[in-house]
Amino acid sequence: MSIIPFKPKIGITTGDINGIGIELILKSLSEHRLLEICTPVVFASNKVINFYKNIVGEQNIKYAGTKDINALQPKVINVFNCWDEEVAMAPGQVTELGGKYGIRSLMVATQCLKDGQLDGLITNPIHKKNSQTNDFNYTGHTPFLKDKFGAKDVAMMLCTEDLKVSLLTEHVPISEVAKYVTVENILSKTRIINESLIKDFGFSRPKIAILSLNPHASDDGLIGDEEQKAIIPAIEKLKTEGILAFGPYSADAFFARQHDKEFDCVLAMYHDQGLIPFKSFDRGMGVNYTAGLPIVRTSPDHGTAFDIAGKNKADNTSFLEALYLCIDILNQKKGYAENTKNKLQKGGHKSLLKKTKEDIEE
Repeated sequence: MSIIPFKPKIGITTGDINGIGIELILKSLSEHRLLEICTPVVFASNKVINFYKNIVGEQNIKYAGTKDINALQPKVINVFNCWDEEVAMAPGQVTELGGKYGIRSLMVATQCLKDGQLDGLITNPIHKKNSQTNDFNYTGHTPFLKDKFGAKDVAMMLCTEDLKVSLLTEHVPISEVAKYVTVENILSKTRIINESLIKDFGFSRPKIAILSLNPHASDDGLIGDEEQKAIIPAIEKLKTEGILAFGPYSADAFFARQHDKEFDCVLAMYHDQGLIPFKSFDRGMGVNYTAGLPIVRTSPDHGTAFDIAGKNKADNTSFLEALYLCIDILNQKKGYAENTKNKLQKGGHKSLLKKTKEDIEE
């Protein structure tokens, strides 16, 4: 059995307290072996945890409630009490309180992380509408974390062991996507992805595929011109920097012909272009990782799932994968690559892609 080089303190947010987040936490942390490789810190309240313990039926879960982040117990689940008051719980319903306390959990956890009191963070899903406050006016966790930690730019990276997909644009209306497809934006995202694949995942010379915006990669400008004006010039510039970027590839054929297996990451131009194939292939094991931050943050790759909240039906596989990936990346970042390299790096570095653009497009 390999020895974990250090035991990180992992902060875990509740997400919307009426969603499935706390159920995922309890189901996952009931596996006591996890306490051997990390010290989990759930940012919630004892009362909310007890409420969901009754639903999940995990009465044997032992936890230590605390209000002192410097007094964590290393061999149990720690619950950092962010509030003391009674909260009206309504699993499966979108309420103002559900969003309010989910954001409070996030705010307290990220401040502890920023202050160096945690090593990594796992965020559970929030609902975008009821989470909007004076302190939180964002379309999701990613832009909030970007501002919180002062990052110039970040890249959302959806990860499984065999597939990584990143996005040029995230929660942007389709009608506005094209204006974000610029040389500067493609350069910024791809540089972040390349650095993350090296530093966070242990690849030596990662290969990155860049998808087109238009059908058939525009057919040499017949169907739109973003490829000629932005994507191709960006790829050419990246190659001069020594970054192994290839494309633009027509999105409709790329995944169907399994060309993603020839790359270490795929950069999609917009949300559904990347997430539809990713979620079709991830078998419920996908993880959302925010590359480009000075900290490590992962999250399960799904939403609040109000339709099954409070019914003890939530599958915690993605949450577990998010926890494992957070620990793996922390180890990788700290230079302990020997313990994690085989797991993180899929089968060693492959030879450079020799297929031409025409080989992949229809």
